[in-house]
Amino acid sequence: FSPKIIYPNMTKFLPFLYDDNGYLTNQKCFIITGEKIEFLTAFLNSSLFKYCFKDNFPELQGGTRELSKIFFDKIPVIQITEIINLEFKNLIKKVQDLSKNGFSTKDVEKFIEQKIFDIYGLTTEEREIVKNY
Repeated sequence: FSPKIIYPNMTKFLPFLYDDNGYLTNQKCFIITGEKIEFLTAFLNSSLFKYCFKDNFPELQGGTRELSKIFFDKIPVIQITEIINLEFKNLIKKVQDLSKNGFSTKDVEKFIEQKIFDIYGLTTEEREIVKNY
């Protein structure tokens, strides 16, 4: 099996789970596969993604959003090197390990967020706007 991203088809939040354990899903979830999936996981969980693309997903009753593939196809994702992807893989695994063992993931998540901002070249002002959205 290949690593993948698992996400629900409807949600109030935008949760994207990196899976390299071969988990199976039901019809209520979708998966994304491909190259550099670790960076994509970090990007999809970032405040930058939520800020820029939340409105691309239709809002349904109760404030949930439908996360169908047709809406993802419109989202441009920056191309990164394999070395940068490996950095994100290590960071994602660290978040998963900390979470699994009951420890806070906030510091690592903040670091990931800053790396995403750096890759996309956001200014300090732009970072504040995104974080406070």
